[in-house]
Amino acid sequence: MAHFHVFVGPDASPAYPMVRKIGVADLRDALAKGIADFMAMPSHLVFLGLIYPIVGVAIARATSDQNALPMLYPLMFGFAMIGPFAAIGLYEMSRRRELGLDISWSHAFEVRHSPSVPSILMLGLALMVIFLIWLTTARLLYQALFGPAAPHSYVNFLHEVFVTPKGWALIILGNALGLIYAAVSLSISVVSFPLLLDRDVGVTAAVYTSIAAVRKNPGPMALWGLIIIISVAIGFSLLFVGLAVVMPVLAHASWHLYRRTVQNVVHS
Repeated sequence: MAHFHVFVGPDASPAYPMVRKIGVADLRDALAKGIADFMAMPSHLVFLGLIYPIVGVAIARATSDQNALPMLYPLMFGFAMIGPFAAIGLYEMSRRRELGLDISWSHAFEVRHSPSVPSILMLGLALMVIFLIWLTTARLLYQALFGPAAPHSYVNFLHEVFVTPKGWALIILGNALGLIYAAVSLSISVVSFPLLLDRDVGVTAAVYTSIAAVRKNPGPMALWGLIIIISVAIGFSLLFVGLAVVMPVLAHASWHLYRRTVQNVVHS
């Protein structure tokens, strides 16, 4: 029965919240409120935001040897895929601020008391599986074009990628495949984690609602995904320190985007 609860929540028949039609103005509003949350809780977010630069540096370190160098870009791209799961504590901070509750940093860990924790973990595991499949796909694509040998140097690697026909094929095919994986992860997670935090509906209803939100708002959701990818790229380009600002702002904005997108949600 516990496993059944993970998928459908405490009720035998899962409740599917309705989704609204949104536009670019809603994205701007969500971003503005995300920035406002960040500015209102900077001390907490400096602490929590350290997670993201540390992960970024770990990625760079993991790819510092030349054999893993081709995986640096796929790892950065995939970082955005698992972001919704990593941001669950920041959603909680936005939820508490919205309700006028105490927003000291320790409350970010109140998520562990949520009845939806098993569902959140299962959905997070699903994103990790997508992330790992994407990394495997990226590595196989690189090896298919350049072979199993490691690049001789950073300069040689960059020359092969940006100058040779094989490099352009890698860029085009790699980004096309990456966008497919990103679209899948966005579709199942754009509102599902905030929804699970807000209401114990189970994985099935959360994913269904997230996909419904994307289907009803394909343009705005595609733009939102592009904003995430560009923002994460900027965060990495600023020697990873930018992630300490970019990722918390995106996390808070995602909570407010959920509020703009999903209706008929009962607050716990």
